[in-house]
Amino acid sequence: MHLLGLKGDCFTYPFVLKSCADLARVGLGKCVHGLSLRTGLEFDMYVGTSLIAMYVKCGELSDAHKLFNEMPVRDVSSWNALIAGHMKDGKISVAEDLFGKMSNRNIVSWTAIISGYTQNGLADRALGLFDEMLQEDSEVKPNWVTIMSVLPACAHSAALECGRRIHKYASEIGLDFHSSVETALAAMYARCGSLVDARSCFDRIRQNEKSLVTWNTMITAYASHGHGPEAVSTFEDMIRDGIQPDAITFTGLLSGCSHSGLVDIGLKYFDCMSKVYFVEPKHENYACVVDLLGRAGRLVEAYDLISQMPMQAGPSIWGSLLAASRSHRNLEIAEIAARKLFVLEPDNSGNYVLLSNMYADVGMWEEVNNLRTLLKLQCVKKSPGCSWIEINGKAHLFLGGDLSHPQAKEICALLEALPEKIKAAGYIPDTNAVLHDVSEEEKEQNLTTHSEKLAIAFGLLNTGHGTVLRVTKNLRICGDCHTATKFISKIYGREIIVRDINRFHHFKDGSCSCGDYW
Repeated sequence: MHLLGLKGDCFTYPFVLKSCADLARVGLGKCVHGLSLRTGLEFDMYVGTSLIAMYVKCGELSDAHKLFNEMPVRDVSSWNALIAGHMKDGKISVAEDLFGKMSNRNIVSWTAIISGYTQNGLADRALGLFDEMLQEDSEVKPNWVTIMSVLPACAHSAALECGRRIHKYASEIGLDFHSSVETALAAMYARCGSLVDARSCFDRIRQNEKSLVTWNTMITAYASHGHGPEAVSTFEDMIRDGIQPDAITFTGLLSGCSHSGLVDIGLKYFDCMSKVYFVEPKHENYACVVDLLGRAGRLVEAYDLISQMPMQAGPSIWGSLLAASRSHRNLEIAEIAARKLFVLEPDNSGNYVLLSNMYADVGMWEEVNNLRTLLKLQCVKKSPGCSWIEINGKAHLFLGGDLSHPQAKEICALLEALPEKIKAAGYIPDTNAVLHDVSEEEKEQNLTTHSEKLAIAFGLLNTGHGTVLRVTKNLRICGDCHTATKFISKIYGREIIVRDINRFHHFKDGSCSCGDYW
């Protein structure tokens, strides 16, 4: 066009700049910026906004902000682009400052900042801002994109009641018919522990509107709840429906097989990935298979698979092997996995503690002391256990050993009386995860104030008989808490659902949905 002597105008430049942004060609975008300067179009509102959007999408926030500050007239799109860019870059306060200064916010502005909060793990802020939009005096109401942006915040916090409230709002204004919204609702319900509601949302979507994302959501939901056979049958339904799977599909499928002990079925699907479905296994898929073999005690096979991988194994793979080695008491492979992890994630205290406990189990006290010295030298701090429970729409947070909660006295009284009650039913404390250089009595006392037990006790005190307790933990539930919760569910006649970093555990009538295969 330029070779023909034709000049671009305020309609041409935005299209060219969008192409530069889509292709991540920031160098070319800067050339176009230079041309706009020469033609006097830099501060045209449409061209200026397109330049800001291009710089934001290419990660050049300083250039975007500089241009924004120089623009004599800014439309709402330029504000929105900059807010979204700073949120994506993790600059929350800058985005909030821009949002606060906006005199004319539209639905995109609100959605951008809600989505940003969600992406940055600030679920409470996302939900709070969404509630502001629902106020009667709010000029801007949520649309389907806003709802899809806020639902992951409910999932992150396991805020089931909040999620149900948002679902009700979506239904009232006719937004739940949208397949993308139903898929997001299914994902939210699954992450909040309600598999029945997740399946209900999935079933409401017309068969011809179920996308790969929809099927992946349901397969992953079944996998995270330990329903391996259902994950497999859903996968087969998807294939019959003519949907081509991807690596995410197989991550969910293989994870479901792993959590349910379907070793041979899982290995069959892994073998079929590239041969039948033409999907090259990714790191996450290998991690699932290592976990699958490790849980089954086939540690040598798991290690051999790692050795044959076409890419370097990361922390998730070596972490699975280390955990499996601990479960099956294979110190030799545990040492190999731990040494790899000390290099890959030197600040993860859990790896040091796990290997240290294995050394202590076999009386290798010199090695225990060496690891403790290494921990101190590297200033590695243990990640605190944290659990929360939602009651009447409010999340209550508990840290392991922290008794500062307003109801701490009642919680402690319940937990102090608990051991004798559950011991009478057959409970034996599992003190293996507690430091080995304290007495058995002290070990049992330490177990009493684990964060998940504090949350469960709070739930028992503040809900009526028959109410399901839903607890979320930031780490893996420990062996003793898993055993104790089974007995608590039986003695108190409660269903207790615990979501840890790996999966869901549904405790009822003295047993767990995982069948102790976790």
